[in-house]
Amino acid sequence: MAVHEHPHRSPGFHLSAAFRRHRTGSGSASAVSAHPDTHTAQAHALASLRVLTGFVFLWAFLDKTFGLGYATASGKGWLDGGSPTKGFLGSVAAGPMESTFHSWAGAPWADWLFMLGLLGTGLAVMTGVALRPAAVAGTAMMALMWIAEWPPAKHLSDGSPSLSTNPFADYHVIYALALIAVAAAGAGATWGLGRPWARLPIVRDHTWLR
Repeated sequence: MAVHEHPHRSPGFHLSAAFRRHRTGSGSASAVSAHPDTHTAQAHALASLRVLTGFVFLWAFLDKTFGLGYATASGKGWLDGGSPTKGFLGSVAAGPMESTFHSWAGAPWADWLFMLGLLGTGLAVMTGVALRPAAVAGTAMMALMWIAEWPPAKHLSDGSPSLSTNPFADYHVIYALALIAVAAAGAGATWGLGRPWARLPIVRDHTWLR
């Protein structure tokens, strides 16, 4: 009896095992098929962050150069004879570099470095090339501007309230972290020229240019 029962139990066993394997295989296939979608979504999110962050820098350059009437009044642009640094650095009223920034305000070398930094960082980040140098330059600019505004101060040098909203994390820190993030992730390949840029001989030989 037992000998005859074994063949009858066996098909059921193999059928259920095959069903379990089929379900496991289907689950694995679903996980594998979901992975490219997740990767694509991440790439698009980083590319969006990259383009928007680059535009912040590029727009600042355009507004300060042509006086588009936003942060820089019409007729006060760099091409009109205005200074991109005089107003901001001249009005620094807190922090350990207050007097230093006042001495830099309006200096031609400071204007040129600031504007070239905005233009270079903006173009590089928006196009997805030279993200690492752009991250270094942009982070340095954000660090100097953070020191100029000096968020830790509760009061300005004249004793008036600083109205600082946070002693550390302001928009300069966020922009710097965004630059570092897109450079570290190599986010120039999506919606950008990162791949052809990386294939250039000079970039292949000097990876810090990526």
